[in-house]
This record gives sequence, C-alpha cells and structure tokens, in this order.
Amino acid sequence: MSIPGFPRLAASLLLIAVSSVVLSAGQAPDARQLARLRRLFPTATAFSPKGGEPPHYKVYSGQGTDQRIIGYAFWTTEVVPLERGYGGPIAILVGLQSNGTLSGVIVGDHREPYGDFSIESPQFAAGFAGKDIRDPFKLGGDVDAVSRATITMSAAVRAIRTSVRRMAREYLAPPTK
Repeated sequence: MSIPGFPRLAASLLLIAVSSVVLSAGQAPDARQLARLRRLFPTATAFSPKGGEPPHYKVYSGQGTDQRIIGYAFWTTEVVPLERGYGGPIAILVGLQSNGTLSGVIVGDHREPYGDFSIESPQFAAGFAGKDIRDPFKLGGDVDAVSRATITMSAAVRAIRTSVRRMAREYLAPPTK
C-alpha cells in the first residue's frame, strides 16, 4: 500500500531537518550561553557563532580592524564525547585563551549523584582559571581533589585536559622559545 504524496512529504521533512541542523551549527549564542561566555571572558567584545571542528566559539577583543581573537570557548562533550563520569557525560564549558592558559570552566549539564559537593563546587572550577595547557592536570596534584567522588572528578579533569590540548593543537600557535 502506498500513501499518496508520501515521497514528497518525506523529502520535505528531510530538508527541514537538515536545514535546522545546518542553521543551529552556525547560530549565535543564545542569552544563557552568552552569559556563560561573558563569565569566562569578561573583557571580550564579541563572540562568533559556534562552528568549526571541533565546535567552538571564537572570542574577540577590540572593534573593527583592531578586532582580534583572544580565545576559544567549547563544550568538553563536543570535543571529547566519550569521556564519562559516574552518571554519564559531564558537559563543561571551557575558556581557552590564545596564550595557552584557561580563562576558566563552567560545569553545565551532568547527571552526577554527588555533583553538589564535587564538580559543582566553586573550588573545582576555580582550580582551572589560569592553568596552562602544558600542566599535568593530575587530580590530587595540580588539581585539587575537593571530594571523594573520584570517578566523577577524574572524568571531569580528563575531559578538560584532553579537550584543551586538542583545541590547542587545532587552533593555537606553538609557544615560542
């Protein structure tokens, strides 16, 4: 049995689905995302739409011809999608400055049962501001272990370390000697 007009309907729905994916990939940040980006980069004058591979926002300073990229912001789950905490993926928004240091991190969506005293604590995020991408990112070493939620904490630290190093390889110039 065939349904009259079904191929046309299916093609139209496919076109709508593909168009929405393409448009969402290049959309400017919404108000909530913009607020997060401003927390990571308070001196920024503009943010690009999310794009590139891996997906990221470019962070700008200056105006007109004096505008320059001062960093990148990205979600760890879009750079390192397989890293999982105790309760699943932990989405962390990371700010990477063009000099190879982190401007900070913001813990976003997660399903961790003990998040309120491990990765959600202000101490966890504060430990990454100013951290160099070449630091070891070792839990209990250069990254404070603020709780015993070791699976969650270890996964979050690995996700941050791996994602910032991948982004640095893709978008930052090697350090000069």
